[in-house]
Amino acid sequence: MASGDQRITVVIADDEPVVREGLRLILETQGDLAVVGGAGDGREAVRMCVELRPDVLLLDVRMPSGDGLWVLEELARTQALGANATHVLMLTTFGTDEFVDEALAKGASGFMLKSSSYEELIAGVRATARGEGSLSPSVARRIIDGYVAGRRNPAVDPADIRRIADLTSRERDVLTLLGDGLSNYEIADRLTVSEHTVKSHVSRLLAKTGCRDRGQAAALARRTRGA
Repeated sequence: MASGDQRITVVIADDEPVVREGLRLILETQGDLAVVGGAGDGREAVRMCVELRPDVLLLDVRMPSGDGLWVLEELARTQALGANATHVLMLTTFGTDEFVDEALAKGASGFMLKSSSYEELIAGVRATARGEGSLSPSVARRIIDGYVAGRRNPAVDPADIRRIADLTSRERDVLTLLGDGLSNYEIADRLTVSEHTVKSHVSRLLAKTGCRDRGQAAALARRTRGA
């Protein structure tokens, strides 16, 4: 978790040393961010998170010795993932949403393209550390476009329908916006309510749906869109 000086601690997991170093240099321009480790493969990433308990793991989707999805499974198994542990922000060079739903369902808090701007990356790390999660605007746009174009399976799992059945209309609104990748601030602005109100809605909808965190709620929102 965060160190005594309240800096956000980060581990970077990517199999390319030049990428790890570049990300480190970007993040450490910010006084509130501290990179405490770098991992070159999945197994090393799990070991570092278990030992160091960073606030955020920047995790490449495709790595040797355990890809990003495997790392998420291992962190969940060792209870090193999520609230009071490490939040995971996935990184990819690919402009598709191929892994987004599965990664979020497995506990990732967000998804960013490596081509994202410095500002987007830094904001994403901070949002992830707060437990809010983050979707790169381009990733969120692709997900939304996928639904609009009808590229996804229209059948909705009845089990998912039951999970959202008890949500109020406002909680459904918040869930939908989580699925679009919006932060608490953006949801509050969209719904013309306070951030505190949004946080309360998020807490309640997580409890009602049985989602571990915002990432799982976002995946649920996309699976049940239009249901």
